[in-house]
Amino acid sequence: MSVKVKITGLILGTTIIAFSACTSKKEQNGNAANGLAIAVTVATPSVSGENSIDASGQVESSQTANISTRVMGYITKLNVNIGDRVHKGQVLGTISNDDILAKRAQADAAIMQAETAVKNAQKDYDRFQILYKQQSASAKEVENVTMQYTSAKSALETAHQMRNEANAMLSYTTLSAPFDGVVTQRNADAGNMANPGMPILTIEGSGDFQVVASIPENAISQIKQGAKAIVTIKAANKTISGNIAEVSASSQATGGQYLVKINIPANEKAGLYGGMYANVSIPVKPAANVQDGSNSILVPVSSIEQKDELTGLYTVSANNTAMLRWVRLGKTYGDKIEVLSGLGRDERFILNADGKLYNGEPVTIK
Repeated sequence: MSVKVKITGLILGTTIIAFSACTSKKEQNGNAANGLAIAVTVATPSVSGENSIDASGQVESSQTANISTRVMGYITKLNVNIGDRVHKGQVLGTISNDDILAKRAQADAAIMQAETAVKNAQKDYDRFQILYKQQSASAKEVENVTMQYTSAKSALETAHQMRNEANAMLSYTTLSAPFDGVVTQRNADAGNMANPGMPILTIEGSGDFQVVASIPENAISQIKQGAKAIVTIKAANKTISGNIAEVSASSQATGGQYLVKINIPANEKAGLYGGMYANVSIPVKPAANVQDGSNSILVPVSSIEQKDELTGLYTVSANNTAMLRWVRLGKTYGDKIEVLSGLGRDERFILNADGKLYNGEPVTIK
């Protein structure tokens, strides 16, 4: 009796599951039949009539300074850390200067000694001038006194220049900010030995940003100052239109690459930081032998679907259902991307939809 009950229960459960599955399938078919398709907007690809030169670069501040010293000595104090904002003329740190102070004290003593010698020599000079007029001193004596007076004045000038040199060396022991900005690097600490020319701090200006890109030698002739450039910074999720500010005329120090600087508008600098990587696209006129058939097929980046390592976009099938089409992509031009294969030039694709699309989902075109 117990075995029969179990068999009966199993049959009943299987029947319920099958009934539920049929009901679910009927509901889905009913949704499609009742016009519950997702409304979509379709478009055809645009065609680019321009070529472009693509390069990679980095965001940099338009003002960058490596703070160093011209004297050798121990760093006695550093007043700033990475990320601190500084103002022009602000004292950033100091270098030991006891030896320079001693030299300045020697120069001060030499000045006092030379001033005394000048006063004495001037008195002798004035006195012998009077005696010479009275014919009580010879011309040779006057000449000797004049030479002594001139020598004393030269010694005084030398002592003053020694003091100026000591003051100049003292100024090198105080590290000051050359402009308003932010400390981006700190390469030493208090107690370290500072050597002439060794960068101790790096400051980037808080003004405008620029992108420095490297252009190969076979493309540099097509780039002109003032031309438009599209800069894409993925880290900041920005696509910016800028202008080429500088074009380097030599690649001798850059490994065969020519540096091009692109200005970033002031209203686009929010969220940018020095060192961010950027992709640069510089539109150029196509060569004369390029035919219309080679123009690029472009679609909005927002219409692209990512599935693991694959990329695709949705098209509309003959049965008015969404059909995922796998495509191979090329270069990015601002908010559009090039389709190398998988989509015809006149084929329609789904630009946007009012709901989540799936392969085979019923759709209706707006």
